[in-house]
This record gives sequence, structure tokens and C-alpha cells, in this order.
Amino acid sequence: MTLSPLAIALALTLGFAASMPASTTEPEARAAAPVQQAKADRLDALYEQYWEEVLALNPIQATFQGDPRYNDKLPDFMSAAFREKSHDFTVRWLEKIEAIGPDGLSGQDLISYQIFVDDAKQSLESERFPGWMQPINQFGSIASFAVQLGSGTGAQPFKTVKDYDDWLARGNRLPVLFDTAIANMRQGMEAGVVQPTVLMVKVLPQLDALIKDKPEETLFWGPIERMPDDFPPADKARLTKAYRDMIGGGIMPAYRELRDFIANEYMPATRDSVGMDKLPNGDAWYAFNARSSTTTDKSPAQIHQIGLDEVARIHGEIRKVMGQVGFKGSLQEFFEFMRTDPRFQFESEQALLDNYKTIGATVDRNVHKLFSLVPKAPFEIRPVEPFRAKSAAGGQYAPPSEDGSRPGIFYANTYDLPARRSWDAPDLYLHEAIPGHHFQIALAQELTDLPKFRRFGGETAFSEGWGLYAESLGKPLGVYEDPYDYFGYLQNELWRAIRLVVDTGLHSKDWTREQVIRYMLDNSAESETQATAEAERYMAIPGQALAYKIGELKIQELRARAEQALGDRFDIREFHAEVLKDGSIPLDVLEGKIDRWIASKS
Repeated sequence: MTLSPLAIALALTLGFAASMPASTTEPEARAAAPVQQAKADRLDALYEQYWEEVLALNPIQATFQGDPRYNDKLPDFMSAAFREKSHDFTVRWLEKIEAIGPDGLSGQDLISYQIFVDDAKQSLESERFPGWMQPINQFGSIASFAVQLGSGTGAQPFKTVKDYDDWLARGNRLPVLFDTAIANMRQGMEAGVVQPTVLMVKVLPQLDALIKDKPEETLFWGPIERMPDDFPPADKARLTKAYRDMIGGGIMPAYRELRDFIANEYMPATRDSVGMDKLPNGDAWYAFNARSSTTTDKSPAQIHQIGLDEVARIHGEIRKVMGQVGFKGSLQEFFEFMRTDPRFQFESEQALLDNYKTIGATVDRNVHKLFSLVPKAPFEIRPVEPFRAKSAAGGQYAPPSEDGSRPGIFYANTYDLPARRSWDAPDLYLHEAIPGHHFQIALAQELTDLPKFRRFGGETAFSEGWGLYAESLGKPLGVYEDPYDYFGYLQNELWRAIRLVVDTGLHSKDWTREQVIRYMLDNSAESETQATAEAERYMAIPGQALAYKIGELKIQELRARAEQALGDRFDIREFHAEVLKDGSIPLDVLEGKIDRWIASKS
């Protein structure tokens, strides 16, 4: 992996204590230490102030973090004024931190400095690309996000009268954001920055499912239906009327206006092409997304080749499973068998959810064998909400709140039940739940000695790389005892390798939507439903899918390096703790950290 000059400087500086020149005397080192500590303390104070200002600027971040101070605030995130304010905010804080500089910092202090500066510079670089002109797609939008907040089942709390008044203030702001989304899409139409037609045709039925004639029929009525019994009668009556007025007089008209705009004005302007490279400056835009997602300097072409190589390797592993179960036929015939055989179907949605609970119990019994560092946050399994299930992934994780009021949640998708294969469940649980995202994200939030921008921020390549790496731990955790379940692991690893091929194919090699779906069906056991949803996901968020396999390959590489270097002294529990104990970090920082750990053990 090619390290940036800054990463090289980081590795050299963090190794400073071990390689200090003989001419540096002990008194000189002691004299320097207070100066370095004072500098680190100044930076820590600034990081704390920075995060406080982040929460004030981005109150939704505060809500998801479990900080209730801004639960009634909803800035117009997509407006030009807010983008300018965010730009000025980033420039100001980058200047403040760089004015102190990295000289003399070491350990966590230098890691924090490097991550802060790199993230700020990357944020400023991203402003070259007008993502704000494409605020709506089938994978996510202000329309679906608003429902997740306002339905009473998401991060927005609805426990006290003040909670209800907070959402009343926030919900009444939604029409402003919808109007801005429409205005931004009109600018995108003028600039030629529009969504593919095949994505937007999926948005219309999503909106239709949310638009209702009566407020009581909408998902936004959920908090009123579940209003606590101990609320004073006067507040109950006031809030019921206020919510009815807000939903019927503000929110639903905003949804209808957005729906009509997309159907009648935006849809005719959408494009037949599907790749980001077909947008203005699209090649550079996608290359930036690839760098940001993987935290590497790998080009789309390099990533595409890594994907092809991994697909070939994993196919070889699957053929071993075919021999183990005595399957007589081709690889493609085995995929078809795994896709369609009735033995792998769930009888009901409840059976699917119960299966995940059984998997979770097995993992809990064995997790201590591999992990000494585990989160304190509670954890739950829930079905994906029906309004977003059709376009959602097979499983998703939502982090816990900092205050413990909201657990970490594994959302299992029960839509199109015949397409949900039983062999897929153990692997998906390991990735999204334990020891995957729940361990990694919840632990990061609990690292109270780290700056909050590290605890509550994150690098996709690390977090998704860890999730994919967690899938490889199934056998010692007791969940791949059936060879078909182990196939499920190989299939999902294969799926992430395929992502490298098809994401780069879509956005840098002129691949069509149909070509992507065909490649996935020919080379894996995914259903057409899942392949279609995934292909359209890659169109909606170009580059994000590259993070998984690139991150996993790096963690696997570092584990192999440690095992070879340490031999009998290698402790898997200690290795996992070392990977997770500093939160989500760029892959080059992770590599340097593990190399130093290996050296310390040697």
C-alpha cells in the first residue's frame, strides 16, 4: 500500500521513542515532555470545542449521538447558505489545528491530529463535486429520513412532553427542506447533474406509500398513537391537534409537491446512463469517491483488478464446499441450487427473526474466545420498517446512543421472504451485529479518552472492512458448523469482491445496469431481487461499496503479518483489541499501529 507523505511522517514520528538517537540525553527528553503534553492538552481542548460546535451546526448528529439539546432544531442542510457556513466552519477549524502543528506529538495525540487534518482537507476537496444537486434517490433521501425520525421508531425520542414539542418544532421545518431539495434538483437539471431514470422510477412508489389523505393514516402519526398515558390531558389534546395540523397542513403537502415535481418535471430530465463518469467531471468525482471510501490511493482500475482476482480465488474455495457436500454439477448450477432449493427458505418472517436470535445466542456463548474488549451498550434485533424494506439491504446496523437510552439495533429485512436464504443469516449477523458493527461502533463510542470526532465519526474502509473481517470468524464462534452455512460466508465474501468489479465497472468502464446484474447472477448465489437492489445501490452511492473488501484485505494482511512475526506469542484476543481500541481510523494509520504493536511484542 502506498503511504502518503503525511502517513509516512506519522509512522516515523510514532516510532520516535523506539529509535531515538543515542545522542539525545534523558534530561533533554524529560524537558521536552511537558512541552509536548501542553501541546496535546491544547489540541484536546480544541477538539472538545470543535465537537460542541459540530453538534450545534448539525443538530441531527446530536440527536443520533443521544444528546437532546438540539432535538427541536432542523437547519436547511441542503441550502447554499448552509453549505457556505459549513465551508467556513471547516476552513476555520483546519486553520486552528494546523496552527498548532504536529511537531512533538506522539501516540494517540498524533493520530488524532492526522485524522482531523486529513478529514477536513477531504471535506473541502469534496466541495468540487455537486452532490447537493442529487438529494433524492431510491436508497435514501430527506423523504425517507424524515419518516425514520418522525415515526417514533428511530433516533428522535418521544418519551416526554418536551420530546413531543421538540419534534413538533423540527417537523414543521420539513417543508423548507423539501423545497430546497426541489430547488437543488432544478439546478442539477440545468447543469446536467441528474439521477439515472432507473433509480428515480423506484422513488415514486416509495413516496406514494408515504402519502396519505388523513394524518392518522401516516407513519408520522405513530408518536400520537403511542403517546405515554401519564401525559397531562391538556398536553395530550394540544399535541394531538398540533400534530394533526403539522402532518395534514405541512408535511403531507410537502410530500405531494415533491412527488409531483419528480413525476412531472424531474423524471423527463433524468438520464439513460448509469455511471458517475457520465456526469460533468464525473471521472474525477468517482476517483475521489474511491479514494475517500477506501482511504487509499488505489485507482478504479487497480480496484477492478483486485476484485477480479478475489472473485477467482473465492470461486475456488466454493468448489471445495461443493465437493464436501457431494454436489455434482457446475459452479453456476451450485449457485442456482443454493438460490432456489426450498430447504433454505424461511417459513415466516417470525421464523427469520427467531433464527437470528438463535445465531446471536450461539455467538454470545463463544465470543469470549476471540475478544477481551467488548462494548457495554445493549443490542436488539428488529425487522426493517415496511416503508423502506423493498430497497433496503438484507441487514443494517444502527448505533446506540451515547447515553444508553437507545440500543444498537440490527435491522433484518423480511421483504421478499423467499429470497432470504437461511445460509445467508449467520454471516450477515456476524457482519452487522456481533462481533461486527456493534462491537466496532459501540466500542468506539465508549472510548471516552479519545476526541469525540473520532468516537462518533468514522472511516468506511475501517468499519466495513471490520464487518467483513468479522464474517471470517464464524467457525470459532460456532455458527458455520453446517457446510452450507460456511458457503454463506464464502458467498458474502464473494459478493464484496464482486462489488469491486461492478462498482468500478459501472462508474469507470461503461458497464450497464443489466450487465452488472448479469455478472452478479453468473458469479454468485444472490437472488435477482438482491442483485437488482444492490446494483441500484451502487448507482445511488458510487464508490461506497469499495470500502468493504479493501478494508477486509488490509485487516487480514495485518493479522497474517502478526501471526508470522509472533508465532506462539500471537494472541487473537489481543490482536482484535489492538485493532478496535482506537476507534475507526484510516487504513494506513491502522497498518502503522499494528506494525508498532508487533515490534513491541517482539
